[in-house]
Amino acid sequence: MYNDYSVRRLLLIAALLLACAPVGAQVNVEIVGSGANLAGRRVELLAYEDMLTMRELLLDSARADSTGAFRLGTYLTYPRLVVLQVECYSQSFYAEPGRTYRLWLPEFRWEQDEERNVHLDPVALPFEFLDLPADELNVRMLRFDEAVDTFLAANRIHFDPRFRPDRRWMDSLERAVGAGEWRVERRGATDDSAAADSVRPLPTSFFDRYRYFSLAQMRFGMRFASRRQMLTRVLPQPILYHDECYMRTLFDVLGGMVSQGMRKVSKQRLVEWVYSADLDRYLDSLGTEPLLYDEQLRELAALVALKESLYDPDYDADGVRRMLALLATRSKWGDHRRLAERLLQAEGLRPATDSAVAGAPFRFAPALPDVDRRLVSLDSLQGKWIYLSFVRVGDPNSLREIETLAHFKDSVYAHNPDVVFVSVACDREFQKMYHFLRNNKRGPRYSWTWLHFDGHYRWLEQMGVVSYPTFLLFDPEGRQPYSVTPTPESGFLLRAPWQKAPAPPEKPEFVD
Repeated sequence: MYNDYSVRRLLLIAALLLACAPVGAQVNVEIVGSGANLAGRRVELLAYEDMLTMRELLLDSARADSTGAFRLGTYLTYPRLVVLQVECYSQSFYAEPGRTYRLWLPEFRWEQDEERNVHLDPVALPFEFLDLPADELNVRMLRFDEAVDTFLAANRIHFDPRFRPDRRWMDSLERAVGAGEWRVERRGATDDSAAADSVRPLPTSFFDRYRYFSLAQMRFGMRFASRRQMLTRVLPQPILYHDECYMRTLFDVLGGMVSQGMRKVSKQRLVEWVYSADLDRYLDSLGTEPLLYDEQLRELAALVALKESLYDPDYDADGVRRMLALLATRSKWGDHRRLAERLLQAEGLRPATDSAVAGAPFRFAPALPDVDRRLVSLDSLQGKWIYLSFVRVGDPNSLREIETLAHFKDSVYAHNPDVVFVSVACDREFQKMYHFLRNNKRGPRYSWTWLHFDGHYRWLEQMGVVSYPTFLLFDPEGRQPYSVTPTPESGFLLRAPWQKAPAPPEKPEFVD
């Protein structure tokens, strides 16, 4: 028998264990679904880690059982945009803490990705929600979006940039959708009148914030509101890092504000400071813009500018890497350190000296079956030049490149023993690759390493494969010399970087 003291002690221990349990192990959002022909397929629940990098985070995954049923769960503290993905098809919605969502997927033709590029021309996964109440968040957002679309369609000439849009119609739109009380444009206010009493507090509910920021983005995009108005009256401090609608609007406003130069700081000066990785001077220069006087907002604007600089040839890519690495370690704000770190990871922009990352491009790659169904790890090919191609054996464009590889393969292998060709067949059926190589009279010509992607759609996305054929080149250290690797038909194999330069002739010796 337990006495009262023992019972209290056991209850205290149980409470401590529950309190110390990781939040990730808790579930307050459930998704229960099924599909007509979903059996055996993997269903993933994804979310964006932030609105700057848009890097996907896997919240949960499950494989549908023989009846096509599945169950997913996650823990949320705030409404969040989530994505349900099966293979290369997806559907997004906002999930609220404490809700259970019931879904049904009608008969779906999964093989249509072999007839069209579903990455450039996406096909939504037609999940149907069952038993949603009328006041559910997604239902209310859908009604709001439909009201906006209806108003724009009926009055499109007044919003068409070719006919000088009239901001009075923007006011009418806000009144029509019931958002007049949070209008972006304050009557009687000018760009210089940013007094605190002219700033109304943000809406408290998530739906009202979604409505508020959707209209604010529209007003800013149509130049009915200036950047000053947005930063001083629409996006008040403190920065709401947890609110995706707020952050999406803020990044939209900060975009293009710094990287192309400012009124008192030329782009050339910014380029020089990035090249020398002078983070202090770079951040101080942003302070010459009155709107970025606040140190926290200034640093966030620097992160946006550095991301834009990655795609600007005027900026030195290594300098951008070093600047982001400095921000990832020196920033006073944890959210900024995480954003800088994710930018480095999401864009594959770890400094070249980071051998742990540079030398392991296939560290997370799955083992793939070859034509004899033996599993092969791409990581086992480290130390060689790897010319990796993603193809479909039924695709004419892929077949042309395969023929070019076959034409050059023997000469490349003969003169460069540290080069290996690897082709990953991305046809749904393994048998297509097998018959192409074993039951095709030209199959013996394609005598290099062949693997099947084996349904690893997530890995294809991580490798950036959005069309076929796609080529990637990795050097013996695991780095990619090209952001876009040339194809064999471009003549790349005649001037590939693995070709060793001829040794200089020996200096003749003269004898007296």
